[in-house]
Amino acid sequence: MATRATKASAPAAEPTRRSTRISAQPKAEVQEQVKKAPAKSKKRTAEQDNKDSEQDESPAVKKSKAEEEAAEAGEQAPDSSLHVDIGDSLPPLVVKNEKGEDVNVETLAAEKGVILFLVPKADTPGCTNQACGFRDIYPDFTEHNFDVYCLSADSPSAQTKWQTKKNLPYALLSDPKRVLISALGAGDGGKTKRSHFIFEKGGKLVDKKIPVKPADSPKLALEFVKSLNPA
Repeated sequence: MATRATKASAPAAEPTRRSTRISAQPKAEVQEQVKKAPAKSKKRTAEQDNKDSEQDESPAVKKSKAEEEAAEAGEQAPDSSLHVDIGDSLPPLVVKNEKGEDVNVETLAAEKGVILFLVPKADTPGCTNQACGFRDIYPDFTEHNFDVYCLSADSPSAQTKWQTKKNLPYALLSDPKRVLISALGAGDGGKTKRSHFIFEKGGKLVDKKIPVKPADSPKLALEFVKSLNPA
């Protein structure tokens, strides 16, 4: 009877050994995952450091290229610190006229008042409407001792063609880098806001309209000039 009891109990030990093998496998896998995790974290950190480094360097590189291009072209780079508002004087900048000649902006109003009207692009419908409006009443401005200038980012040659085509009696000023345009507050992300600015004799800014409609610009400018010199 004792011998039979021993044989019956022997198979019961096998399930215990199988259970040990099964439970051992997940532990090995967990240990491998734990070992691999820090390596992934280090990789992400290195990639993030590279991105942060590129972001820190990009603005300086872009600024340097812009300055180099402006220097090579022999033109003034836009000065974000230069801003002309009501009561301020014409800035000490130099631009080209439609003939390619240098014009000292600071001296434009030495003997007469000055009207600068700004157009986004020469020889386009809206800009032509504005320019011809100033052309048609140009004698009224000169009668009140005011000179008129059209300012845009177009090249002198493009301005000359437009001036000849539309018989514009006033000078056109070329500001391709929008240095003066930006100083007046009319630079808009590489574009020019339609506007006009009135400087009294001596160079002080006394009125500005920005933005303004093409047909309204000449009329509003003349009304203001007349208010300065009532008949």
